Formats: sequence, C-alpha cells, structure tokens
Amino acid sequence: MTSDQLRQVLLAPEDAAAMDAPGRTDAAVLVPLYLEAGALVAVLTERRADLRRHAGEISFPGGRQDSPDEDLRETALREADEEIGLAGADVELVGALPPVGTFVTGYRIFPFVGVIQAGHFWRPQETEVAEVLELSLADLVHGYEHKRLIRRGVPIRTPTYTVRGHFVWGATARILEHLLRRVAPLL
Repeated sequence: MTSDQLRQVLLAPEDAAAMDAPGRTDAAVLVPLYLEAGALVAVLTERRADLRRHAGEISFPGGRQDSPDEDLRETALREADEEIGLAGADVELVGALPPVGTFVTGYRIFPFVGVIQAGHFWRPQETEVAEVLELSLADLVHGYEHKRLIRRGVPIRTPTYTVRGHFVWGATARILEHLLRRVAPLL
C-alpha cells in the first residue's frame, strides 16, 4: 500500500477542516500509520491512569492548539513529537478524517493521517503516556464490537476495539471507525 493509495481514500485536510462536529474547543490528533509485512499498523498511546482527564484511555497523540491561529496539522505534529517523540520531519501527511466530538470534555477533534517508517524508537512523555501501542488495522477490525457503555452515569453506544487486552472506545474508536471504513478497499 502506498501513500498515494491512502491519499485517494482519505479526505483532503481542507475538506475535513470545513466539516463540523460537536465541541467548543478545537484539537487535533495524528493517526500515524506504517506498513509492516504488508499490513498497516496504527500507533496509539495509552494514557497514564493517574491523569485528571481521559485517565487510562487509549488515544492517538494529540491535543489542543497552542494558539487560535495555529494550523491544526501543526498541532497534531507538535503533539505527536511531545507525546511520543515522533518528529514532524518523520511524518508524511497523506490526508484527514472527519472531525469527531467528545461528549464530556467538549473537544472537536480533527484527525490527520500520516505515514511513518516502521521500527521507530518511541520516547513517551512520562507525565502523560503510560505506553505506546502499535496495533495492526487487521487486528483492530477483528477486535471490533458495537457496545453500550455507561460512562459517568450516562449510557452511550459506541464502536469499540479490543486488541491484546487493550480496549479502545469513545472518540478514538470513532476515528478508527472512519479510518477503517475508508481504507477497507486497500486491506
């Protein structure tokens, strides 16, 4: 699978930026992908269990803009560098996915997809990241379930993915759902 093939199935960043999602605070994530033995692998983080927000959850590297005029692509690349040591120069941005909102924290998250080389040495940010996860898209597809979860007393229906004991749900699972739908013809 080539970067050009991914570009063909993903949104252009400008098209994604024009889309709306619930949320009052803009944020961006990087969806790093690499090819290993013919299979696409996604890089995610497991957040530390002692964090005030999203403790122990699995997410893509990302966060809020540093300033309102910061390009969201730059936000995603900056956050990936800060959180897992993935330098922007090592990422080929190939497209974007539709934005998703977080219900509890009110973020509107813009996901950008980047291709990286396999075998990267990760430097997780000790104050935020417990572990860097590398999960194949095929394993994520096999670990899919649509579940009803109770979070903070509120029932939600969400896609979920379980791979090797790692449980992905919420906004990250919705981002994965968009990604997997778009790349399905390439898998």
